[in-house]
Amino acid sequence: MAKDLRSLEETISMLLSEVGVDLVDVELRQGVLSFTVTRSDGLDLESLTTASRSISDFLDANEALAPEGSYELEVSSPGLERRLRRPEHFVHAVGQSIAVRTKSSVVGSRRFEGHLVQADVSGISVMPNNESQTRELSYIEIDRAHTVFDWKAALAADKRTRSSESGVDLDIADEDDDQLTSQAPEFLRETSR
Repeated sequence: MAKDLRSLEETISMLLSEVGVDLVDVELRQGVLSFTVTRSDGLDLESLTTASRSISDFLDANEALAPEGSYELEVSSPGLERRLRRPEHFVHAVGQSIAVRTKSSVVGSRRFEGHLVQADVSGISVMPNNESQTRELSYIEIDRAHTVFDWKAALAADKRTRSSESGVDLDIADEDDDQLTSQAPEFLRETSR
């Protein structure tokens, strides 16, 4: 099925490019045929619907390329934390934070997070968090990997944006709730208990 999946991926990739959507990955697992798609200016519900209909119509018309037996079709965006399975996935993620789990035969920590410094057709170079040397890994040494979204940085950036747009200092949210309650008028203190 791997060879057939590769043929299906190539065909669907061309089909989706005609509707302005890029195919990121195809995976068949436990009766689910999953297509991960993206678009340079961002996906919206309409583009996901168009991609899903295009794939579904194609599979209905070309049953020889569809998986045998029953399956569920899933079309989605890669999300904030994207699985990295192929060299091209790693190349696109250079400069981002990633989490890596190596195979048991690999020397060193099996699980770590770090900054993806470099990726090419043979492997990757990662600067693990809290370490001073990069780790070089070939793709055959990697069991699983995915990008890591920095929630703290995103929330801090959002807070700074809202603060600058409104002209209000939002640092008050970081203060202790008891201190805020004690500064409230008496009638509010009673209702907050």
